[in-house]
Amino acid sequence: MELIHAVDLVKTYKTGDIEVPAIRGATFTVQTGSFVSFVGPSGSGKSTLLNLIGCLDRPTSGTLRVLDTDVGGLDRRAAADFRGKHIGFVFQDFNLIPVLTVYENIEYPLIMVQSWPEEKRRQQVMRLIEAVDMLPQAHKRPDQISGGQKQRVAIARALATNPHLVLADEPTANLDRETASRIVRLMKKMRDELGTTFLFSTHDPRIMDEAEVLFRVEDGRVRESIPAEAAHV
Repeated sequence: MELIHAVDLVKTYKTGDIEVPAIRGATFTVQTGSFVSFVGPSGSGKSTLLNLIGCLDRPTSGTLRVLDTDVGGLDRRAAADFRGKHIGFVFQDFNLIPVLTVYENIEYPLIMVQSWPEEKRRQQVMRLIEAVDMLPQAHKRPDQISGGQKQRVAIARALATNPHLVLADEPTANLDRETASRIVRLMKKMRDELGTTFLFSTHDPRIMDEAEVLFRVEDGRVRESIPAEAAHV
């Protein structure tokens, strides 16, 4: 089943009187439950695509449907509501709240977006903490754990609301090789167990190797690629 369907997608930014094209007529589909990567050089449009799919930005023209919803036509409030219900985010700099513990960081979106009852929140948070193997660190703050552990917490937080889709922008960029490989395996394990679709923007060959579908992004244009081609971007 199609989770994302884009047709002739265009995004243009304005700098004064100058128009800067970021996405130029992209057409692609992403299937539910897949492990997908946008790959390409810096400035090619990968992060812009994630922002559009994640309802953080709106397309200039074209069609973008996520979960059969025309997300390009949503106003700001509706976009925020859709994002909170259906999409999780993993960032390369983790974006954990420094004053909160591991447990509280994972619980935070449930309080802010879902307003789940306390016991239901506790069960969900504990399930995810155990899934990412962070139970011994549950009461530590982000400055008390390693980079790889922070990314595990970020993954658990992204999955807290049971989203259909997780968007990950360069999630292994700040990690050493061994830790990055463990994080990629963890995300794929979570996908296999939960059926969540993972969509990446990355330069990392470890993610490219694990991806089931690769989209090469270059000068704002998108085409489906193969691992041997993507390895040379």
